[in-house]
Amino acid sequence: MRLSSNWKAVLRHAWSIRFIVLAALLSGAEVALPLLREFLPLPPGLFAGLSFFTVAAAFVSRIIAQKDLPND
Repeated sequence: MRLSSNWKAVLRHAWSIRFIVLAALLSGAEVALPLLREFLPLPPGLFAGLSFFTVAAAFVSRIIAQKDLPND
C-alpha cells in the first residue's frame, strides 16, 4: 500500500472524505445523545441510522470518478 501522490487534493476535494467526516460527527452525536436526552427529544438510533447512510454515501462516492480531483 502506498500513499497517493495527490493526497492533499483528495483530502480537500473528495466527497468520500467529507462523508466520512460527517459520519464520524454523527457517531459522536450518538454517543453524546444520552447526555442531551432531556433537552432534545430525539428517537434513539437516529444518529446511528444517519451515520449508516452517510457511510454508504461515502462508499459510493469513493468509487465514482470525481472531476475536481487531479489524477495520480
